[in-house]
Amino acid sequence: MNNTPLHPDIASLVADLARARLEARPLPWPAAVPADVPLAYATALAVRAARSAQGDAPVGYKVGFTNRTIWPRYGVYGPIWGTVWRSSLVHVDASVPNEGVLSLTGLCEPRIEPEVVFGLREAPPPDCTAAQLVAAIGWVAHSYEIVHTHFPGWKFSAAQAVADGGLHGRLLVGHTVALPATTEPEVLMEALAGLRLRLYADGVLKDQGVGANVLDGPVQALLHFVRELRATPGAPALRANDVITTGTLTDAWPVQAGQTWHTEIEAAGPVAGALNGLRVRFE
Repeated sequence: MNNTPLHPDIASLVADLARARLEARPLPWPAAVPADVPLAYATALAVRAARSAQGDAPVGYKVGFTNRTIWPRYGVYGPIWGTVWRSSLVHVDASVPNEGVLSLTGLCEPRIEPEVVFGLREAPPPDCTAAQLVAAIGWVAHSYEIVHTHFPGWKFSAAQAVADGGLHGRLLVGHTVALPATTEPEVLMEALAGLRLRLYADGVLKDQGVGANVLDGPVQALLHFVRELRATPGAPALRANDVITTGTLTDAWPVQAGQTWHTEIEAAGPVAGALNGLRVRFE
């Protein structure tokens, strides 16, 4: 473990982030804070260490802003990543319908993102190829990430989004589909890129998206993340059983307690074709 004292600037940022999360209040940062994305990742990693020391545990990663169609809307023009926590992750049991309940308590301006998520069988090797990455995947699932921000009105810089936990709030993972060891990478990449999804709020169609929206496909988005994680100074290594999201297939839509959202999915192939729509009720 690195026992080097935090730079005072980072320590101050970490303290601000802790207060914002625990008190669900805005961050008092001007537009130039943090100064850049590298400092933001250093801050996020310091938050990760502090939160882990307090008893929570990292269980994976969220990858955000992979959907190029929404970059202009948020003013962020490239993917970012953050930590998924044991306290923020909910799995739908395979023995019950593909639906779950999520609390919005403590989240600021929460929004829903329908995604494809992966679970690792093992850590992929450094500088892995697409084939090596697919061989390391244990399962695929449809999920909802509930994102939120401590910057009012969803107005932030890329660095601020990174420091603010990558905007991660909650993650609901639907029924998982095991990935056979014989899966051909190109087949999986094409099938998930071609996945089509419709998103409904209380029965009303809100948006539609395709797998190709996220860096040309969820597997491609995962491969991008694996390489970016390894290139980030101080970032932890991937581990077996890590859960990794790949970005929203639609825009991110505001949600509130009392609503029920669901998706319908169209996809082909033995893995993608087994993914089902997911229902969530908010409290």
